[in-house]
Amino acid sequence: MCSCPIKGVIDVISKKWALLIVNSLGNYGKLRFKGLMEELRGISPKSLSDTLKNLQSEGLIRRESFSEIPPRVEYSLTDDGIEFRKAILPLIKWAATRNDMSLERCALISRNARASGEESARAREPVG
Repeated sequence: MCSCPIKGVIDVISKKWALLIVNSLGNYGKLRFKGLMEELRGISPKSLSDTLKNLQSEGLIRRESFSEIPPRVEYSLTDDGIEFRKAILPLIKWAATRNDMSLERCALISRNARASGEESARAREPVG
């Protein structure tokens, strides 16, 4: 199989946080910048911003801004991003087994993070 088609994609997805961002958006559907910061503990705002721009320019994520006060921006996967996430799920599962983390424990952590994120999102939603 020819590896030419993957060369440009590797430049984007090989960035430290790219796969984690794609997976987080796949887990949650839509996240705001702050939600991604909370999900990806340890990422700097600049790294997150730069990686989001790169993933957006590659057509893997979409940025939707709302004309509200205060302004609101949400990030989600495009159709290509969803397909890409499906392609990396075996890698995520493989990594979980290499780190002796059972898939059940990983799913539990993910569910707990999602529930916590939903509670945080509800708490951050404007009232009225």
